[in-house]
Amino acid sequence: MKRSEIPKFGPLEGLRVMTIGQAVAGPFAGTLMSDFGAQVIHVESTFMKDAGRMGRGGTNQEDHRNQLNMSFNIPTPEGREILFKLLKDTDIMVENSKGGQWEKWMLTDEVLWEVNPKLVIVHVSGFGLTGDPDYIARPAWDVIGQAFGTLASLNGYEDMPMSANNGVCDHLTGLFALWSSLAAYLRVLKTGKGESIDVAQYEACLRGATGGYPYEYFEYNNIPKRTGYAHPTVSGFRPFKCKDGFVFIAFSGASALKNGLPILGLEFGSEMFPTNKSLIMHGTESGRVLEEKLEEYCAGKTCSEAETELNNAGVPISPILDYRTSENHPHYLARNSYIEWENSKGKTIKGVGIVPKMKNAPGKVWRGAPEYGADNDDILGELGYSSEQIQALYENKIIVKD
Repeated sequence: MKRSEIPKFGPLEGLRVMTIGQAVAGPFAGTLMSDFGAQVIHVESTFMKDAGRMGRGGTNQEDHRNQLNMSFNIPTPEGREILFKLLKDTDIMVENSKGGQWEKWMLTDEVLWEVNPKLVIVHVSGFGLTGDPDYIARPAWDVIGQAFGTLASLNGYEDMPMSANNGVCDHLTGLFALWSSLAAYLRVLKTGKGESIDVAQYEACLRGATGGYPYEYFEYNNIPKRTGYAHPTVSGFRPFKCKDGFVFIAFSGASALKNGLPILGLEFGSEMFPTNKSLIMHGTESGRVLEEKLEEYCAGKTCSEAETELNNAGVPISPILDYRTSENHPHYLARNSYIEWENSKGKTIKGVGIVPKMKNAPGKVWRGAPEYGADNDDILGELGYSSEQIQALYENKIIVKD
């Protein structure tokens, strides 16, 4: 498929994007843009397919729908030529690699801006493009970003920290790459001058997933203790076991305490639960009592019973859903949280729908994730390459496909 054949829809209609790299941290930004109408080409290495294709390829199916796919060897002279021709009318390029990789290829920002002065360049790496030289070129995956970005230190048990599954750091990094690239593009529209953005996985995790804990440390020298499945500071803010499964309760807020405590046989406005408190803290007698009462209450209820009664009292509560229980949940169904589309082989598959919802220019799924190098011929033809030239590129392993 050619770029000119991509359907026109969504708020990003006409925006031209390239994502270069593999897995999630960088390409996820392009994934979200393609769901809302951007023309996205995902470029894979000729030496190794995207890691998202591994196993049953679920990540690839979810994260590269609505996109075109090429595989060409960028640092070769022929690969550079293809890259430059594509970049001439590309608005945003997101590359995902070890820090300094593009400089080693002699493809600095300045070289790319010679091709397209308005280009927004997003470099996504584990540790960033500047800083301690010992770290810049290190490889990183999601869990490395969580470890270095302090998130893993907050999760787990006293004797063992743990990462948060699945891909929290990668997806946060993609979100930071997304918003910053669009912010830079808005400035390009005003100034005509491109931008280069340095997104480090660990910093995305540090900024996006640790809340006020850095402040707590610098202001009060406080490092939160790992508390397993419990909240590190607030009581009644964790999973509880019911007769037929688990619910998560966030027993907080003045209204929740006022209406929820009597259900547990506790008195709002008493010395233990005064009216001027909206949170019950760990390490207090009231916190211990609240936890015991909630455990006792939930043990005698089904998830549905606990959800109905506590929700009616204004206590935030949710059953802990998995894919079996969420698939036919009425709220999921009403919002089309899961949708169906056809993959590249014509098979109907199902996955997460368009997020978020837009009223006037909604996103949609118009194409399943393409095969490896599927659009090489069409895109190169659109760029002016003859069939003979394209065949020569295949023969010389400059481009590859399944």
